[in-house]
Amino acid sequence: MSAFGAALWAEGLKARRSLAPGLSALAFMALPLVDAMFMVILKDPERARTMGLISAKAQLAAGVADWPTFLGILTQGIAIGGAVVFALLTAWVFGREYSDRTAKELLALPTPRATIVAAKFVLIALWVLALAVLIFAAGLGIGRVVDIPGWSLDLARTSFRRLLGVALLDFMLLPFVAFFASAGRGYLPALGWALFSIFLAQIAVVLGWGDWFPWSVPALFSGMAGPRTGDLGLHSYASVLLAFAAGLVATFAWWLSADQVR
Repeated sequence: MSAFGAALWAEGLKARRSLAPGLSALAFMALPLVDAMFMVILKDPERARTMGLISAKAQLAAGVADWPTFLGILTQGIAIGGAVVFALLTAWVFGREYSDRTAKELLALPTPRATIVAAKFVLIALWVLALAVLIFAAGLGIGRVVDIPGWSLDLARTSFRRLLGVALLDFMLLPFVAFFASAGRGYLPALGWALFSIFLAQIAVVLGWGDWFPWSVPALFSGMAGPRTGDLGLHSYASVLLAFAAGLVATFAWWLSADQVR
């Protein structure tokens, strides 16, 4: 087995023996369930009030209980909720070495540091892909149970591509989370950065600069901002690519040059 294969196997083994895969899947399953509840409410608001799903004083936003709306909400949920969960996973993959105090032992192995970091990023990429596929498959099943109109195979294909696109954009912003987990030697700096970047993304959209700010692009791409999606252009995706490259360079450079004392 190659050094990279061994490193990836070790990272995968640590993940499988933890609660992280199950907890992340469970957290993601809340999204299609809540989405389905919205569809039930929109189909028959009066019945929903009778069932106790909403208060009698609740004011419902305009919406239609159909597949385009259902899949649109699912994709938009990935843009924000997925970004938080993906950041948590990245902070765990890179930060647990310090919380468990195994960083020195890990780096004492003959495996090159760059190989270890690359294996961690590949694990995160596979994890993000698996969760995206899981959430879409679960959404299709739950949507069928709720029995909403407007289904078409073309819609499913288009929605799946958009959902994968959002997941990819989210993943490309994770190297900065990895850097803060590494340089901060733990989870908290990484999680602080993740929440701060989400806050800045909202501000950038409100100010009209969302298409230039990398952390705003996934939400805009998902359609969360409505017509503002049309603001995205080549410069938007270039900014995400630059953020991805900068995060990778910073993370690899830190692991290669930092004095690991813990």
